[in-house]
Amino acid sequence: MSSVAPFQLCINTSTIRCADAPALTDKIDVAARAGFAGIEPWVQELDAFVDGGGALRELAGRIHDAGLTVCNLIGFFEWAVPDETRRAAGIAAARKAFAYAQALDCTCVAAPPSGINTETGLDLRAIAARYAALIDVGREYGVTPVVEFWGAATTLGTLGEALLIAAESGRAEACVLADIFHMYKGTGHFEGLQLLGPASLGLVHVNDYPAAPPRATIGDADRVYPGDGVAPYPRIMQALHRAGYRGVLSLELFNRSYWAQPAFEVAVTGF
Repeated sequence: MSSVAPFQLCINTSTIRCADAPALTDKIDVAARAGFAGIEPWVQELDAFVDGGGALRELAGRIHDAGLTVCNLIGFFEWAVPDETRRAAGIAAARKAFAYAQALDCTCVAAPPSGINTETGLDLRAIAARYAALIDVGREYGVTPVVEFWGAATTLGTLGEALLIAAESGRAEACVLADIFHMYKGTGHFEGLQLLGPASLGLVHVNDYPAAPPRATIGDADRVYPGDGVAPYPRIMQALHRAGYRGVLSLELFNRSYWAQPAFEVAVTGF
């Protein structure tokens, strides 16, 4: 795998939503040519591929032939909502994502706070129990759901909340997805990284953020390449190393100025 020792490099397909790479197959080719070892697709891209008549087995072969691995899938199923009917639909959507992952030899699927991100007053221990149930479903597919927090979320918006949910789930597979932008947006600090260990961290999304707009109003579209913003990168990477993390750094950006450029140029710059 291509790496910046001791980390392995992956690209989230959101980074290269460029006009000259409209399809997932285009993004696979771009990622491989740019030197990445892994790719992190979105479930909606896989839906489009399958709905267009594509076969997952052939896609898996294409990814393998390109020298890539699928590090994680991004989906938005409502696994944590209190409403049982909505949660049942969310689990059904999770099963589809897990089946996609299994077909692509991918062992992780992100479990973000979809449906609870604008709620307040929710019981985190109850969410931990729902996460345990989600892990049990993932076991059927050989896939681990990874708790993801969103910095703007009113529930599950911080690393601390994600760690509580993982710790109280009672499942050995429990782990979190840390994102540099979301840590900044959620709390503005990175001290929580010192509490992580190699088993608690499933994946890291890398990105950077400028000094302006301010934290209160900054959004996903303001993300920039690592090193082009003001994130304390040496301290963050040292903290990950001290935590024993030796896994994937996945570049996840949503910068529209990058999307206006050629996909290969963006991928190479990101690499």
